[in-house]
Amino acid sequence: MGRIGLALRGFFSLLLHGELSAPLLGVLGLTRRGGASRPAPSPAAPPAVNVSDGALQMLGILQRDSRLIDFLMEDISAYADDQVGAAVRDLHAACRQSLNRYVTLRPVIDGVEGTYTRIEAAAQTSSQVKLLGNVPAEGSVAGGMLRHKGWRAEKIDLPALPRGGDVKIVAPAEIEIE
Repeated sequence: MGRIGLALRGFFSLLLHGELSAPLLGVLGLTRRGGASRPAPSPAAPPAVNVSDGALQMLGILQRDSRLIDFLMEDISAYADDQVGAAVRDLHAACRQSLNRYVTLRPVIDGVEGTYTRIEAAAQTSSQVKLLGNVPAEGSVAGGMLRHKGWRAEKIDLPALPRGGDVKIVAPAEIEIE
């Protein structure tokens, strides 16, 4: 084999695999240190994702967009009801907009609250329906007064978590430099 061919084989072997191939080492009269081939680099394992990461991320989004945590953590007992009501109107709009941007919600039962609603037997034993009031100990019920439609998350489209960030930091401290 010519020197140019040998150089090209060596170049591409190093470029593509990070090492010289065994046949090329033989042609060159070389051996690997320690006599064994270098182990192939293992692919980087994806970072472990906890179930709570998405919840903390959504809480962070609500804080970023509407300052929800600031509002909930503040003692509002000193404020008049009309002051709280005015603050809640803006907070409600901002939270709703953020929620709609990242989560698609649908009612579990699409009925009119306050009216009689029939329920399927399968729904009674699942987490879809919570029976309230005078619930029989055994057996199923045909229906009852719909007090709350319930909510089901049809689609969740949260942005990717930042790499290397601490997901437990829901909102970083803010320091203004003057």
